[in-house]
Amino acid sequence: MIVAAPRILATVTGSPSHARAVLPFARACAAAGHEVVVACPEELSGVFTAAGLEVATVMPPMSAAVATLRPALAGLTGPPDMDTVMPLLFAGPHVSDAVRALRPVAGRFAPDLVLRDGTELAGLLLAEERGIPHVAAPSGGGQRMGPDLVDDALRARSAELGLAVTGKDLHRHGRLDCLPPNWSFAAEGVAPAWSYRQDDEVARGDVLPAWIGELPAGRPLVLAAIGTALPMMAGRDGDGPPVDPSGALRALVDGLADLDCEAVVATGGLPVADGPPPADHVHVLDWVPQPLLLSCADLLVTHGGYNSIREAVRTGTPMVVLPQFGDQEANADRVGALGLGRRMGPADVTATCSAVLADPGVRAEVRRAQRAMLALPPVAAAADDLAALVGP
Repeated sequence: MIVAAPRILATVTGSPSHARAVLPFARACAAAGHEVVVACPEELSGVFTAAGLEVATVMPPMSAAVATLRPALAGLTGPPDMDTVMPLLFAGPHVSDAVRALRPVAGRFAPDLVLRDGTELAGLLLAEERGIPHVAAPSGGGQRMGPDLVDDALRARSAELGLAVTGKDLHRHGRLDCLPPNWSFAAEGVAPAWSYRQDDEVARGDVLPAWIGELPAGRPLVLAAIGTALPMMAGRDGDGPPVDPSGALRALVDGLADLDCEAVVATGGLPVADGPPPADHVHVLDWVPQPLLLSCADLLVTHGGYNSIREAVRTGTPMVVLPQFGDQEANADRVGALGLGRRMGPADVTATCSAVLADPGVRAEVRRAQRAMLALPPVAAAADDLAALVGP
């Protein structure tokens, strides 16, 4: 028996991209008549309130996770790898604090199911504590997070909370994705996902700036963007990003200056490192509605965030990837392995973009992945699938 109107608690932390990955599913559940409350940090609340969803701003911000991470990284002799960083960043002691912050919300709301950001583990622990199902939303970091990777950290958090949760519980009720299974980015050991079609309009009502519609039509249109995590981290006092994004932006602006194209570079409000002004055909702005612009772009130059990759497949847009940190390194390699584009370094922008634009094989493979994505059920179908997990 399916509960007629299940109560779903969505738990989100991290950057705006994490919120945007959860939003289509939370919105679909609300549209289906489910009761939805989103627990998130204050800095992410606008993503959900703009969609008319109820929000509880009780989750700690990303800075809490980074603060836990820094002392551990200070003791390392070399650069950290993802296997070292992920258990600390996503399952460190701050997660137990997040569970304690969630308990009053859950006590009032009495959720039947937790829909969590793919790397958000407080929601998982809360769900296990309450004996209700939990499901992970699409996530770049979540694609790298297998049971063995976070087993020790989950056991430690469980001990702090009086629970008995292990890595085996990570996806035992399922996880969601928005890529076709044959194009999965999941690491070995990560559970198979329920696949849905990527939403082509994550934020409703976006429009392109009028000047973009007036750009010359005889040249390729290239969109370059570095995502939301780096701009958000750069905006914090005393808690900067893991890499300097201004150098990457400079490389993009300079490299695209030598490419025969019309280029739109979205900086996220970050400064471009000192250098010559952009070429006339390189248009630099803080933000642009990426899914909308991708529908008419010939190439996406991306940092390799998982949201951006899914959005590019949805529109059949080839990619060039300049990874910055975290799961973006593995994502860049996977884009190349799947034939959806190429990885590049900062000095290779012009040559790599030119090569991908001229490669019909990349375009054909991206369009093949797009057709497979269009054959998936819409995100709206997830509302019934999630409700089916809830008992009488």
